Amino acid sequence: MSKEKKIPYKIYLEEHEMPKSWYNVRSDMKNKPAPLLNPGTLQPLTYEEMRGIFCDELCKQELDDTTPYFEIPEEIQKFYKMYRPSPLVRAYCLEEKLQTPAKIYYKFEGNNTSGSHKLNSAIAQAYYAKKQGLKGVTTETGAGQWGTALSMACAYLGLDCQVYMVKCSYEQKPFRREVMRTYGANVTPSPSNTTKVGRKILEEFPGTTGSLGCAISEAVEAATSQEGYRYVLGSVLTQVLLHQSIIGLETKTAMDKYGIKPDVIIGCAGGGSNLGGLISPFMGEKLRGEADYRFIAVEPASCPSLTRGKYVYDFCDTGKVCPLAKMYTLGSGFIPAPNHAGGLRYHGMSSVLSQLYDDGYMDAVSVEQTSVFQAAETFARVEGILPAPESSHAIKVAIDEALKCKETGEEKTILFGLTGTGYFDMMAYERFNNGEMTDYIPTDEELAKGLAGVPQFPGNQV
Repeated sequence: MSKEKKIPYKIYLEEHEMPKSWYNVRSDMKNKPAPLLNPGTLQPLTYEEMRGIFCDELCKQELDDTTPYFEIPEEIQKFYKMYRPSPLVRAYCLEEKLQTPAKIYYKFEGNNTSGSHKLNSAIAQAYYAKKQGLKGVTTETGAGQWGTALSMACAYLGLDCQVYMVKCSYEQKPFRREVMRTYGANVTPSPSNTTKVGRKILEEFPGTTGSLGCAISEAVEAATSQEGYRYVLGSVLTQVLLHQSIIGLETKTAMDKYGIKPDVIIGCAGGGSNLGGLISPFMGEKLRGEADYRFIAVEPASCPSLTRGKYVYDFCDTGKVCPLAKMYTLGSGFIPAPNHAGGLRYHGMSSVLSQLYDDGYMDAVSVEQTSVFQAAETFARVEGILPAPESSHAIKVAIDEALKCKETGEEKTILFGLTGTGYFDMMAYERFNNGEMTDYIPTDEELAKGLAGVPQFPGNQV
């Protein structure tokens, strides 16, 4: 009897099979991601400079691009066991609906109260803040998944949590905002009048609906102006991809257990946390020459940093108070349209993923909002899970790849990340079901305007 017949709908790992260490994909990269730069000196950011913003242990993780594995502290492992391992699901019903010879799997990260994968890094960052003896942390959030996860982690550890939520999401997703407040977080719509940088952005962009870049600026200012606080980030940084590697490590262990090898691995891409976490151990194999996979990053057509951005050093935030990162960017001043995938409305991409993409290890596609929600509804109706708008970008391309297999007769194995649920995104589903949802694709002129703000210094011209 073939192993195929033994594969269940849901594959769970046993407790003893759960990862005990995070995997650092940078250790296997021949071309390391370019270092963060001090915007004043244009020199690589040092540990001492970094620790004024981030927790000490997280600074060490951010700067270390050679250590392959970091042991997961026992306290974090204990917290993980409340909701991990997460299931690897064979999408039999979706395969039947599409009448495709492809085999489709998804790693479901929405089976916790925060509703997404973000809790994997939130508890780690909160743990290191608590261990350092800090009073609290500040952060930004787009659609609210990261803010929700961090508020849960801070409540668990007794830390104060201050969240700057992108204004359009603050208004579109009131229930996710209230979950954060229920867990004790102070939630402020961004840009706001509570910070100097917020007031400056409001003056420059009157009536703006905000962006992750704006919210990051405010959160950093709030952290650096309060004693006993540090800033924590839910995506983009290499430390976050490190923590999120637990997604890919669990997935690979589960697949290896049943002799499954994916041909195509797909994830939505905003700042890069879930995509980086899902692909890390598979990418490691590819980098070491042990196996080959096709990786696809899926981003919204309204905020296409990989597919239409430039690979240069840029500010990580709109207020230009953060270090410079070399990444695919649309310019820190680019304010994306208020689409409903709030977690993907970031002007840049993780330096790790940017380097891998530039080196040709990864593909990228951009998709429009209405097609994403069509895919979301198809998935929900046959698989029984209402996906988050962000996750639905991966679903859209997974369906596209499966339909290509239908045309060619190829029996590819497709894996995608289902990063979270969409139960707090019902205003978006309402607009889609009412036929009121529109698509917005920025013009070349609009992108050029954003890129005009990229810092100019030798070797960094757009």
